[in-house]
Amino acid sequence: MNNNKNVFLAIFLAAAVLFVWQYFVATPSMKAEQARQAALTHQEKNKPSAAPVLPSIAAGTKHLSREEALKVGGKRVVIDTPMVDGSLLLKGARLDDLRLKNYHDTVDPKSPEIVLLAPKSTDYPYSATFGWVGGANMPTDNSVWTQTGGGTLSPGHPITLTWDNGHGLVFTRTIAIDDKYMFTVADSVANKGGAVATLYPYGVVERQGIQADEASMYLHVGFVGVANGSEVDAKYSDFKEPGTPPKNFSSTGGWVGITDKYWMAAVVPPQNENFNGAYLGSKTSAGVDAYQANYRLGARKIAPGATVNVIHRLFAGAKVVNILRGYEDSQKIVHFDNAVDWGWFWFLTRPFFWVLDTLNRMFGNFGLAILGLTVIVKLVMFPLANAGFRSMSRMKKLQPQMEELKKKHKDDEPQKLQLAMMEMYKREKVNPVSGCVPILLTIPVFIALYKVLFVTIEMRHAPFYGWIHDLSAPDPTSLLNLFGLLPYDPHALIASLSHSPFAIVGTVLGFLSVGIWPIVMGITQWVQTKLNPPPADPIQAKMFAFMPVIFTFMFATFPAGLVIYYAWNNLLTVIQQYYIMKQDGADVHLFGDGKPKPEKKTKHKKLKAAND
Repeated sequence: MNNNKNVFLAIFLAAAVLFVWQYFVATPSMKAEQARQAALTHQEKNKPSAAPVLPSIAAGTKHLSREEALKVGGKRVVIDTPMVDGSLLLKGARLDDLRLKNYHDTVDPKSPEIVLLAPKSTDYPYSATFGWVGGANMPTDNSVWTQTGGGTLSPGHPITLTWDNGHGLVFTRTIAIDDKYMFTVADSVANKGGAVATLYPYGVVERQGIQADEASMYLHVGFVGVANGSEVDAKYSDFKEPGTPPKNFSSTGGWVGITDKYWMAAVVPPQNENFNGAYLGSKTSAGVDAYQANYRLGARKIAPGATVNVIHRLFAGAKVVNILRGYEDSQKIVHFDNAVDWGWFWFLTRPFFWVLDTLNRMFGNFGLAILGLTVIVKLVMFPLANAGFRSMSRMKKLQPQMEELKKKHKDDEPQKLQLAMMEMYKREKVNPVSGCVPILLTIPVFIALYKVLFVTIEMRHAPFYGWIHDLSAPDPTSLLNLFGLLPYDPHALIASLSHSPFAIVGTVLGFLSVGIWPIVMGITQWVQTKLNPPPADPIQAKMFAFMPVIFTFMFATFPAGLVIYYAWNNLLTVIQQYYIMKQDGADVHLFGDGKPKPEKKTKHKKLKAAND
């Protein structure tokens, strides 16, 4: 039975190591998967499409910097709020220039602001537009709208745009923005002609030339939305084959967009109205990957002299959970916080984030919040962990008897030793498998906390104390920079090498890039290992002894917040287990194999033995 327990633990730990390594280290890539499609169906004259055909960059067109691109294309309207700045291009009424004031490329507050939306002529165009299809002479990308009244688009100060198609239809658009990331677009069409017009409103988000990102099996980037109360998404790679048809769906209430790890642009139709949504992928004329998420609303029949109205919304900003939930509640946007990839363990990641966010508000530091969450988890699991540790303590006390049984049955078949051990366990009322409980409990907690640290923007650039300036990034100290004495982050070098012809060099350097916190974590795990009963099999014992070393190197590339959690959890576990072992009278051997040592004979004992 003891051998069965040891085999079980060995297999479980090996599987855990392989799982963690595969999903969290080997699989993540810094390049987002690119998609392609030969062509999109062009808008038919009498059969309106969900949105205009994806715009293309002419072959050979020189890509411009953001500053240069903003100088071409025509007049713009300035956007300025406490959280974003940018501009709107009057040609096409295109929202294609937006930066996030509160977020920067690095932890340095003087580094450039995050650019979300960008004009066509730049390397990575990204924009949102709204409009109408279904009739002749509809507004297009080349239609120049007129701003009435002038002014900057800011909270409490909307702007109004107009465009006359010259054939009896006058389009009016009023755009407002709140103090966060939500645009409200109120569109109206007045029919001043003599015939009925049938039009379909639409909203679209489109981008080209996807930048390298943290796309992986553990993180969704690409198309995201909600239809019929459920999440509907797609990867860029879903459109890599030429001729791949659009992914179509319909719903009453919901939204569609394109998401990165931390940022998203999403168009939101009226929540009480049915819409047809679609995700599309193609190549531009210059061979650039292009993607589009759109929706089209139902037909609006506009009689002569009549006016129809529709209100769209656009979210363009950081996926801050409380902001998303605020819009979900105030504007009744269905499951809007699903924009955050909560993962398979959402039933743990969501409450974990809530606890972390609440503790952060109390302590003013997410690192302290992680420590607090660890204590809470330990308290919740205390009864189960206690039972497991008591079982392990009893197992440790039985080590002398186990050694005697091994000697007694060393020449017998293994089955006889196992039967003898089972009798001993039954006699001593010990369940060897119950000692696995503390290990099993840590796995889902580990995965859920990793997910929270990996995908929530609240953790991005969140500092701890000392040299940890970003809990979502690996410990910046390592042997490669003499543990912080040299002023550079080796992980940036390793990441760049990993996506170059020298990838093998990056892999080797990655094993050397072990920071102070991973080392501390490895030490705490080694201490915890020494408290456990040693496996009977010498090979298993060596494997278990080597586990802390494996985890130390593996955790070097993990977010510092996760390493701090694991080190703190190990320390609390050691204290709890040590206390229980001392209560039960079990010996603790941190240095040595834990086996009973032969008793040394004192002078008194020698004389007594001689007299006997």
